[in-house]
Amino acid sequence: MEEHEAKEQAQELARNASEVISAEELAAKLREGRPLRVKLGMDPTAPDLHLGHSVTLKKLRDFQRRGHTVIFLVGDFTAMIGDPTGRSETRKPLTREQIVANAETYQRQVSKILDPALTEVRFNSEWMDKLDLRALIEIAAKLSVARMLERDDFEKRLAEQQPLFLHELLYPLVQGYDSVALHADVELGGTDQKFNMLVARELQRAFGQPPQVVITMPLLEGLDGVRKMSKSYGNAVGLTDEPRDMFGKLMSIPDRMMPRYFELLTGAAPAELAAIRSGEAHPMQAKKRLATATVAEYYGDAAATDARDYFESKFQRREVPRDVPVFRVATELWICELLKQLGFAGSTNEARRLVGQGAVRVDRQTVTDINFHFVPGEHRILEVGKRRVARIEP
Repeated sequence: MEEHEAKEQAQELARNASEVISAEELAAKLREGRPLRVKLGMDPTAPDLHLGHSVTLKKLRDFQRRGHTVIFLVGDFTAMIGDPTGRSETRKPLTREQIVANAETYQRQVSKILDPALTEVRFNSEWMDKLDLRALIEIAAKLSVARMLERDDFEKRLAEQQPLFLHELLYPLVQGYDSVALHADVELGGTDQKFNMLVARELQRAFGQPPQVVITMPLLEGLDGVRKMSKSYGNAVGLTDEPRDMFGKLMSIPDRMMPRYFELLTGAAPAELAAIRSGEAHPMQAKKRLATATVAEYYGDAAATDARDYFESKFQRREVPRDVPVFRVATELWICELLKQLGFAGSTNEARRLVGQGAVRVDRQTVTDINFHFVPGEHRILEVGKRRVARIEP
C-alpha cells in the first residue's frame, strides 16, 4: 500500500477514537499490504452487551470491512480473575457455569454488528489452561511490580489502604499475554483498558514480536448522562432489548447527550451533527431519529417504525395501545392488591412505594391516595411507570 493511502486509511480508522498509540505505527502496518490481526477482548462477566459496547464493536467492524482479520476474544479465563479496572474493591469471581452461559450469549449478540462468517472467535482459556506454573512465572518475569502498580486504580486502593490481592496483579499480565498468543497487530478497547493494552505492547516486545497498535475508544455515558453505560448502574440500553423498550429508553436521554450519542452510535453526516450541536435540530425530533436509526440497525425498518408509532401513540398522543394485555377482575380491589395480582409490584411495600412516587395512573389520572380502590367497569386502564400498562375488564 502506498504511503499516502496508508495514512488516509489510518486516519479513517482513527475516527471517533480517543487515542491511537500510535498513528504512525498503524500507518506503517497498513503499508505492509497484508490483513492485520485486530483484537477486541471482552470478559463474559454479564449476560448482555449494550450500546456502550457497540462503540468499540463498530470500530472493529470498520477494520473488518477493510479486509482485516477481526478477532473477538472471549475472556473466559480472565473472567475467573475479574477485571479490577475502575474497582475500589475486589470483584467476586464467577462460576464456570456462569462464564460459559454468558460467553454463548456474547457470541450471538456480537453477530448483530460483526459478520460472523468473517469473525475469528477465540477464548483465552485455549492457551492459559495449558500454561503451567513455570511458564506463568516466566511471563511474570517480563514486568516489574512497580510497573504494575502504576495503574491508577491500584495506586488509589493502596493509598486508601484498601486490599489489593495478588491475583488482581495477574489480570493485566494475562490480558497482555493474550496479544502475544494471538500475534495481534492492533488491539481495541475502552479508555479504561489503556493500561492493560500497553502492558501487552511490553510483553510482545519481550517475546520478540512487533508491539501492537493500541486504539482506545470513548466510554459512552448511560441514560443518566453521568456514569458510563452499565447494566449494574441501571442506565444501559441492551443490544437484546425489545425494539419498543430500546426506542423508549433512547427517548429518555438528556438533551445535552444527543451530540455524543449521534457521534458514537450513528453514521450521521457532519451537517446533521452540526445542527444537533448548535441546537438547530429540535431535541425531540433528534431523539426520534436516533431511536429509529438504532432500532432499525438491530431489528430492521419495520420494527423501528412500529416502535416509533407505539411511542408516539402512548406517550405523545396518550392513546392506549391496542395490543396491551387485558385482565379480568370481577370485584373492586385495593390498588396495592391489584398491582400485586397483575405482577406490577412484587410486594405490598413495593406497591405502596410506587403509589407514593406518583408512578401509578388509573385512566390517565395519577393515583395519590394509598387507599384508592379500583372498580372494574368504572375504571379501565392501569399504568405503572412508562412501560407497564393493562386494560382491566370486569
